[in-house]
Order: sequence, then C-alpha cells, then structure tokens
Amino acid sequence: MSAEPRSPRERFREQTRNEAKQVAMEQLAESGAAGISVNAIAKRMGITGPALYRYFANRDALLTELVADGYRDLAEALERLADEHRPGAPEEGFRELAVGFRGWALDAPQRFLLLFGTPVPGFRASEETVELADRAFRPILEVLAEAGPPAGGGSGALGGQLLAWRERRGGVGHPAPVLEKAVRAWSRLHGMISLEVTGQFAGMGVDPEPLFRAEVESILTGSW
Repeated sequence: MSAEPRSPRERFREQTRNEAKQVAMEQLAESGAAGISVNAIAKRMGITGPALYRYFANRDALLTELVADGYRDLAEALERLADEHRPGAPEEGFRELAVGFRGWALDAPQRFLLLFGTPVPGFRASEETVELADRAFRPILEVLAEAGPPAGGGSGALGGQLLAWRERRGGVGHPAPVLEKAVRAWSRLHGMISLEVTGQFAGMGVDPEPLFRAEVESILTGSW
C-alpha cells in the first residue's frame, strides 16, 4: 500500500526542519556542538527565532535529532557492510567494518565528534539515541561473535557489568567474553579514529591509515 500523500504544509515543515539541521551541522563544523544556537540558525535561514522554535522546542531537541541522525546513518552504513559480509570469514568482515567506520568518520569529522567527542554540557541523550548507538555497535558485536570468544576475559566485575548491560538492552545471549571482546574492540577503534580526526598524528609525521590497520590486526589476533 502506498503512503498517503503529504500536504504542502507537511512538505514545508519537513523542508524547514531539514534546512535547520543542515545549518546546525555547518555551525557544528565551525564551532563545535556547544556553539549550536537555535536563534543563530534562524537568523542564517532568514526567519525569526520564535518561528524556528515551532519546529524545535529548544537547542537540546535539535541536538537530539542531530545525534539520532548521526547514529542512524552510522548504523545503516555498518549494516550495509555487514550484509555484504561473506559467511565464514568473520576476520575479513571485521576488517571491512573497521575501515568503513573510519571512512564514515573521516567523511564528516564534525558529525563523528558530535557522537563520540566531548559531551555537550547539560545535554542528556534520549532513549532513542541510546538505542541507535546500540544498533551502530551491533554489527561489530555480531562479526566478532562469529569469530569466537577470546581466551579468558569477561570475568569478574567487568563480565558482570557487560552481562547486566546486555540484559538491560535486550541483547542476544552472547557470553561475557564475546561482549568484552566487542566492547574493547569498539573502544580501540573509536580511540584511533578520535586521535586521527582531531589531528593528533599530524605533528608526528605518521600516516594514520597503516597505524589504524595495524590496530585492527592486533584486535583480531587478541593482542590486548
């Protein structure tokens, strides 16, 4: 069944919201998440602040949508790569996901930093963004689960915390060692990419790409 056609008013509302989010992303690139201002966005769009507040209740509502859009886009990018993954080759699948994650970040560093950089003071993530963050993490978890658990790991306090997190999020029943392997892998990928997008390797004269690929291989070999 085809969707009901949208009215001109609904189309205008969507266009205005999308334009506001695009301007917000430009602000993000210029001055970071803390510099996003609904009034400044409205001014750049040629409308009044109160007019734009009809589309976004406040700055945090706008930030929530930007964060949700970012996680959704990352999740979809990683899911596409996972769908192309050849069964029986989890190591290659992980390599492709890791490289895809890095490429996604480098394509729009300000978007990556909105999701994974310094938290915006006073901003609290909504349940929707938490669910989308879990969704983005899931392809990494599944391909590493396919590769099998590492020797040991997942014990003690950390293992218990990860199992509790799995239960809260309604995750599938991966054992604690697999969860630990995936969380540590995700953390290491995030750390390497964060250093790269913030220019931390520039002064060293080091090409981040082979360094990143070496880190990916160390994750696969269990060199923690």
